[in-house]
Amino acid sequence: MKRILFYISLALIFSCKKEGGEDRNLLATKGEPYVDRPFAQEYHEGFVVDRFDDQANEVRAIQPDLDGNIWIATKKGILRKEAGSREWRPMLPASGQGPAYDVTIDGHTLWAATWNGVYALGSEKLQIVEGPEPPIAKIVVAKEGVYALGPKGIWLYSGGEWIRKEYKTARSVRAALSDGEGGLWVGTDVGLYHCTDEKSRVYQKNGELISAYVRGMDFDPNGHLWVGGLGGVTIRDQVRRIGEKRPEDGITNAHVNVVKTSPDGKVWVGTDYGITRFDPLATEYSVRLSKRWLLSDEVRDIAFDRQGNAWVATTKGVSAIKRMEMTLSEKAAYFYRQLIGRHVRSPWIVARSKLTVPGDTTSIAPDDDDNDGEFTANYLAMESFRYAVTKNPEAKERAKKAFDFLYYLREVTESDGFFARTVVPASWQRTHDMNRSYSPQEVAEELIKNPRQKPVEVRWHPSKDGQWKWKGDTSSDELCGHLFGYYWYYNLVADEKEKLRVADHFGKIMDHLIRNDFNLVDVDGTPTKWGIWSPKILNHDPEWAPERALNSLELLAFLKFAYHTTKIEKYQEEYLRLIREEGYLENAKTMHDTDPAWETYFDIYLALYLYPVLINHEDDPQLKEAYQNHMEKWFKKHKGAKSPFINFTYNLLSGGTDELDSSIAFLKDTPLDLVDWYIDNGKREDLTVVRRPILEELQVQLRPPSEYRTIRWDQNPYLAASGNPAEEKEPVFWLLPYWMGRYLNLIVEQ
Repeated sequence: MKRILFYISLALIFSCKKEGGEDRNLLATKGEPYVDRPFAQEYHEGFVVDRFDDQANEVRAIQPDLDGNIWIATKKGILRKEAGSREWRPMLPASGQGPAYDVTIDGHTLWAATWNGVYALGSEKLQIVEGPEPPIAKIVVAKEGVYALGPKGIWLYSGGEWIRKEYKTARSVRAALSDGEGGLWVGTDVGLYHCTDEKSRVYQKNGELISAYVRGMDFDPNGHLWVGGLGGVTIRDQVRRIGEKRPEDGITNAHVNVVKTSPDGKVWVGTDYGITRFDPLATEYSVRLSKRWLLSDEVRDIAFDRQGNAWVATTKGVSAIKRMEMTLSEKAAYFYRQLIGRHVRSPWIVARSKLTVPGDTTSIAPDDDDNDGEFTANYLAMESFRYAVTKNPEAKERAKKAFDFLYYLREVTESDGFFARTVVPASWQRTHDMNRSYSPQEVAEELIKNPRQKPVEVRWHPSKDGQWKWKGDTSSDELCGHLFGYYWYYNLVADEKEKLRVADHFGKIMDHLIRNDFNLVDVDGTPTKWGIWSPKILNHDPEWAPERALNSLELLAFLKFAYHTTKIEKYQEEYLRLIREEGYLENAKTMHDTDPAWETYFDIYLALYLYPVLINHEDDPQLKEAYQNHMEKWFKKHKGAKSPFINFTYNLLSGGTDELDSSIAFLKDTPLDLVDWYIDNGKREDLTVVRRPILEELQVQLRPPSEYRTIRWDQNPYLAASGNPAEEKEPVFWLLPYWMGRYLNLIVEQ
């Protein structure tokens, strides 16, 4: 998998200059802020052994040596990748080519177990060490020497010669480990053996192991033996079983293949479906699966290099899960370079991009999206917070570019207030939702499924100057997202001239809504599918009952912002009329008790877009209190999502520090990799598939962001399975709450 651009950018992280703004008026906060110190940021690097030979990619064992070279045992033999290289070279002599099963290191000597015996590397070549009868399954280094184990016996290499050990064990050797005291633990298909010269004892009773099918083992920092196999991991002290880790405790799959303890004391458990990592002193665990972290979820071996990086043998190649020290400020700088370099297309649209070869970040290409306007508005808000913190003129300049694009979305339609979803160059031959025609039969089918359906045949329209095609049928969430961007641009960045532009622009949109009974009317003269705020429809059409509460709140926020920016009384008059005569505030109050069938995850964030305007620009004490109470219920209901965007928005409007720990945990745990990898957490045996918090969708309990898809805030992180590796997401989802936290002084630099 090609990730050249990713690693070039990663190498540049520490070369950036930190932005600063000494004249910023820091907001007061309750409690202690987070001081931005270095933390361990993980990232993945994949190594395909041979693109044309699946047997070479079937890696059984892996071992870094002291010089940083990586050795692997595969179905095609022993191969080595030199430090800094991506090329794998066969290391067995021609006479020894064939399957290999294990590889380990004793100081500077590399030992390998293969189909035709034991090989050792003392200088430059692997040479067979005659003695043990092949095939050899496992090699174990101990203080008393080197053990070779296979179906035909067990041997110890000591003093320059092989000594056959008369241990009584099953022949199906799957794992082996020195006990550090001259004895040997041997895992087999029929039990766990502890062997010394005096006796061999087998553990295979139900009270001794989860199951007698043993595949891997290692000692944890407390000296307890973790024995992995079918069913999970049994934890033993010197004499008895003292604990276990089953799927309900965090094991992702009941087929455990390897157990290894990392230098930092965590126990890594590799299974047929990813890796679970346990801290023996804590109840929390973390999981690494999907192509974000592993070339294959079927893990066969794990080893650690001198820097603490994990090297993982999978059935489709080698994965390195590496770590580097990084602050949140440095992570922000990295994401910002990715954003500007990879996710801005003319005329300053900030959007996700497509990967023409799924997962290959070098195949990036621009793409269009229904929500280009909304998410560019999120970017506008992010740049506004960045400018407020740093006073960097670049942030101001780029914020203006984003606003200019949103402004153009209205101008390009030439429709006196109606605005487009997005624009693409006129030269583009393919877009999402191409223009098309509908037969009467197709229209009938659509209307039966959804009586509100609006079959739109012409979605894309040419601009007057012929340079662009613009997309209509604009939705309500677009205007909500725009409002959020406009609000922060107006209050944190815009000078007087720009404030007049914002007011004029938004006033034209509101005039359009007022003329059309508060509906967004497309160039065909009818309302768009989702752009409905009319009292006649929301209050009297039963099909619109699901949207009544949120859309009522939306329209109140639109009118409040229009009045605040323009000072034109008609907007305030309409705002008060909707509250007093149409019951829009009472409608909005029902939002948090809506029918479960009507709830969608993104409604959380549509409400978030509205609260700053409603709370900060409402002068009537009773109305202001009503909006504050509305937000309190919203936050109480949704803070479990552990979203820093939710948390920081609430803190910004309440003056608190609520959920700061979960916000920082999100910012730290978010991967650097922005590919929207498909992740199926529904296959994990540690999680239960449910229908909550959204009744309509299959979901699992919320996991940290490194364990679910690369998100936008409109996407449900609880989804059991989701992702599209043909997309790379723009990192505004991370940068926006980060700069909000900086603006709030909840995140402070050291």
